[in-house]
Amino acid sequence: MNPILHRILRTIVRHGQFAIIDAAGDRHTFGDGTGPAHTIRFHEASAARALVGNPELTLGESYMNGLWSVEEGDLTSLLVMLMKNHHAAGSSAVQRGLRMLLRRFQQHNTARAARRNAQSHYDVGNDIYRLFLDEDWQYSCAYFPHFDMTLEDAQRAKKRHIAAKMLLEPGQTVLDIGCGWGGMGLYLAQQTGAHVTGITLADNQVTYANERAAGEPNATFRVQDYRAVEESFDRIVSVGMFEHVGVGYYDEYFQTAARILKDDGVMLLHSIGRTDGPGTTNPFIARYIFPGGYIPSLSEVLPAVERAGLIVTDVEILRLHYAETIKHWRARFLAHWDKVVELRSETFARMWDFYLAGSEAAFRTGDMMVFQMQLAKRIDKVPLTRDYITSAERSLANRDSGRPAPPPALVARHG
Repeated sequence: MNPILHRILRTIVRHGQFAIIDAAGDRHTFGDGTGPAHTIRFHEASAARALVGNPELTLGESYMNGLWSVEEGDLTSLLVMLMKNHHAAGSSAVQRGLRMLLRRFQQHNTARAARRNAQSHYDVGNDIYRLFLDEDWQYSCAYFPHFDMTLEDAQRAKKRHIAAKMLLEPGQTVLDIGCGWGGMGLYLAQQTGAHVTGITLADNQVTYANERAAGEPNATFRVQDYRAVEESFDRIVSVGMFEHVGVGYYDEYFQTAARILKDDGVMLLHSIGRTDGPGTTNPFIARYIFPGGYIPSLSEVLPAVERAGLIVTDVEILRLHYAETIKHWRARFLAHWDKVVELRSETFARMWDFYLAGSEAAFRTGDMMVFQMQLAKRIDKVPLTRDYITSAERSLANRDSGRPAPPPALVARHG
């Protein structure tokens, strides 16, 4: 085994049970022997050499290329153990400073770059996404009042939770920024009577969303950058899109929102966030999964909100909800492994397996959370207490489950 890698692992992996079987068949153990056992096997000597230079990139890259595999334990559990040890060991000030210095260049998300970045991920093909998402194609954090819920029920609960915070009334206009395959927009149109316009930069998403919206007069979807929107709206919702904006564009994002939101309007922003302050995007994710993407801390978001003249009327932090969501996604992805390989390749399947496992691990270790931020222009636009959210969710639950429901306007009047 490469002696430099051996020395690095001895220094970093202080807790847990970790073993590597090198390409020669020799076994090397690390950690204090506590917790579940994790064993990986190097299939080529180059795997050890690759991990020495830039392990945050090459750990996933070498897994993707089949240079190592998990022999004992689960990939997600392995990554949780490694992340916890890495946090305890810390990284050098020079390394952190260099990454912070470079991140604005890595997230140069002009309108043209943003479209290219969106296409690189979301236009890999709808045939891939239908294999692991829920029946409504919600590609964002579900909401688990109870962790024994199905993915479908938890995603439906997420849509209710967001709709309740939007204080919608029939006939109001809604802009869905980053509308995905149309699930959220269609839910709002069908369950509240709002007129929804969804925008995204991914062609495959718009094509499918408009197919789903055929016969639904209250929902339309188009390819458009948020900065190019000219109309004004009663409500704005954005779910899982803000992670693609880029740290250098937060002022532009919220100033655009303030420009197109009516004076008595409400906005609901749902995004992944960091728990420990500003950081940088993992290099594997930045290169292979979400180019131009960045997970913000609230300390980076709130100043831009304030500068845009918007008022924060509610913030909610969802902690392990995304970990549970991704656990469901990865289980479905692995169940369709042969189909993914048939549609793409073994390399693609391993790349996305590492992405899903690593993402779940980040939420399990507490690095990441999800925040829902409610914004308005007027201080008196939102009820003074949060009771209305539960009341509206109950009304929506009655309606979207097919049970008799009160008139749509009551969804917004509770509280």
